[in-house]
Amino acid sequence: MRKASITRSTNETDISLTINLDGTGDYSIDTGIGFLDHMIDQLSRHSLIDMIIKAKGDLHIDAHHTAEDVGIALGQAFKQALGDKKGITRYADVHLPMDEAMTRAAVDVSGRPFLVWDVSFTRDKVGDFDTELFQEFFQAFAQNAGITLHIANLYGTNNHHIAETCFKAVARALRMAVEVDPRQADRVPSTKGTLNG
Repeated sequence: MRKASITRSTNETDISLTINLDGTGDYSIDTGIGFLDHMIDQLSRHSLIDMIIKAKGDLHIDAHHTAEDVGIALGQAFKQALGDKKGITRYADVHLPMDEAMTRAAVDVSGRPFLVWDVSFTRDKVGDFDTELFQEFFQAFAQNAGITLHIANLYGTNNHHIAETCFKAVARALRMAVEVDPRQADRVPSTKGTLNG
């Protein structure tokens, strides 16, 4: 089983996190930020990656440190759980519809971190969560997971739906990318022989 546990403690946040890449999408998420919890619920459920996340952050300031640090810890756990990446599918892309909104996500579990974020919101907040922090979360996740991640909202008018399609699209792409391809056997899916960057 490809599992990992991470603890991260700073002057701004205290995070404990466990994931199982070969799970069923079970989750228990408590970041202290309701809308972020809801989005990470979607990420777990639709990727089939089990996630237990407990985070306490300096929410009396704002949600920035907590959102970013949860992304960092989740990325670190993802990278650790993947190990040498032998046998994985590696690449995946998804178009994810939700009512009037459509988002495309593409991932390369490459060992080379990069985020392309082509998503715009018409409001500064969804619920009590700053919409600019969605990019911060995914940037932190991609950087620490060592993946190339492209997220583009193609259209949509409801900001909740736009955000949710981003998380669900990434979830489905990650689900496919980390699946073991039986034709790969014990090979790393790269002509270099490594996916460590």
